[in-house]
Amino acid sequence: MFGEPEYPSYLNLKIDEIEDRIQEASQIFSPCRLCPHACKVDRKNGQLGICRSGRDIFISSYNVHFGEEPPISGKFGSGTIFFTHCNLKCVYCQNYPISQFGNGKKVTILKLAQIMLELQRKKCHNVNLVTPTHFIFQIMQSIKIAIELGLQIPIVYNSSGYDSVEVLKLLRGIVDIYLPDARYSDNVLGEKYSGAPHYFEIMKSALKEMHHQVGDLILDENGIALSGLIIRHLILPERQSGTKKIMKFIAKKISPHTHVSLMSQYFPAYRAKEYLSLSRKINDEENKEALVEFKNAGLENGWFQEN
Repeated sequence: MFGEPEYPSYLNLKIDEIEDRIQEASQIFSPCRLCPHACKVDRKNGQLGICRSGRDIFISSYNVHFGEEPPISGKFGSGTIFFTHCNLKCVYCQNYPISQFGNGKKVTILKLAQIMLELQRKKCHNVNLVTPTHFIFQIMQSIKIAIELGLQIPIVYNSSGYDSVEVLKLLRGIVDIYLPDARYSDNVLGEKYSGAPHYFEIMKSALKEMHHQVGDLILDENGIALSGLIIRHLILPERQSGTKKIMKFIAKKISPHTHVSLMSQYFPAYRAKEYLSLSRKINDEENKEALVEFKNAGLENGWFQEN
């Protein structure tokens, strides 16, 4: 008679299995194919990829964060770890000192594991890996150490949605909660504004894989996320994020039960004012229109912000 599976799901994996996946990630890390850019630089010997990251891990900060979606932040907060640099080059990035300039400090794999345990001791509901894609090989090593040292809260994978399915498959049973962006439905704009060729196709494949792994969002009795997929969608001025097309994709190809966070906090940061179509905040009409597209697509669960 087998007992009930343990939670978080990584507690059901043998350490040997996690080590095998780390070895697979090592082969993808250098020459690097961790993200869809597949720039194939020799990161083990310090070469920097498109993400401007090499062998070492850099973080800008870690803290108890209450600004995420309610099921992620909950009562005690989300244990966010903000990684420096990014595999996108968004011209409007609000965190550009971190993502583009790399403001942060180097940490060891052991230190990163200790940070995860510190966030657990602070009663955080989860370990929230913010912009982890380009460091996932090192992160997997840290997660293994953290598990051995007593980690028992779920992992949130908080990414741009520009993720490799090959790498995501290595995270099956390790990540319980996926929190990706669905940024553009127009590949031309994805490359123009974020330096992300074929963004829409890549994002769609990534979200399908994430949902295949964890399914729709499951909450505990207090409304805290246990597992599942939450998709973020940043509304850009002049319908440039392609909300209608993205909402239809989520409803038809992922699940009508998918939880979607419609984000209206866009403002022209970093280099956005170099582009006339990005040089203002979104207006009430655009915000309301995005909500209409959400409802027209047949989606049932979401969070919205009023301007």
